[in-house]
Amino acid sequence: MRPQRSLHMPALGEEFRSAREARGLTLSDVAEQIHIRSVYLNAIENEEWPSIGAPVYVRGFIRTYARFLGLDAETAVSRFNDTVPVERPGTHAPTPTVIERERSGPSVWAVVGGIVALLLVAFVGYEWWQFTQGSQERPVAAAPQGQPTAGPAAAQSPVPTAAPAKPTATPLVRHRLAIELTQRSWLRVNVDGKTQLEGIFPAGTSKTFSGEIADLRVGNAGGVRVSVNGAPPKTLGKDGDVVEQRYPL
Repeated sequence: MRPQRSLHMPALGEEFRSAREARGLTLSDVAEQIHIRSVYLNAIENEEWPSIGAPVYVRGFIRTYARFLGLDAETAVSRFNDTVPVERPGTHAPTPTVIERERSGPSVWAVVGGIVALLLVAFVGYEWWQFTQGSQERPVAAAPQGQPTAGPAAAQSPVPTAAPAKPTATPLVRHRLAIELTQRSWLRVNVDGKTQLEGIFPAGTSKTFSGEIADLRVGNAGGVRVSVNGAPPKTLGKDGDVVEQRYPL
């Protein structure tokens, strides 16, 4: 059922359609330029929100479409919010964006960087300890042939043999998921049940994540390439496709 129309303001979908037609553009023209499938653009203009999916995806598409048409993106999102039920705590409400997390406290990358630095220091210290232990256990070189030994005791004492080398501990390396954007796209990354990244990012964005299970959802699969554990990167789908994928690392 369509939302009630305001007597003083055109419906949100009609405002998008009017702005597009005023520029002489078709839905296909817009889809090609902003990389959102025309079926979703048509759903916005007809306010068929369930056809797009969860409200978080609708808001992302509305922002992108509004900015392209020169409309006020945040006002458009606010008007959309007035048409959907209030999301109660514990439901599938969108998690804070990357910008909001940076304002509220240390970023995820800062924490990860600190952990990597501590692991590196520990590994270097362990390698140095192994080196010093190996230096102390080096055997005494035998006297060259023809030279007298130090005495009877030296002749009777066997030349100490080198102690077997201790195996070097292999540092624990967690597998990686690398993401590269060739086009502007909305994406969300959950690693081991925690949201690491969410928002709309431009072409050229490159991110790497480490963990055991990675859940990835993108709004423009044709512009997202993914590499798992160093394998050659692969494009997730076609332009404008919304794709959700799980990667056991």
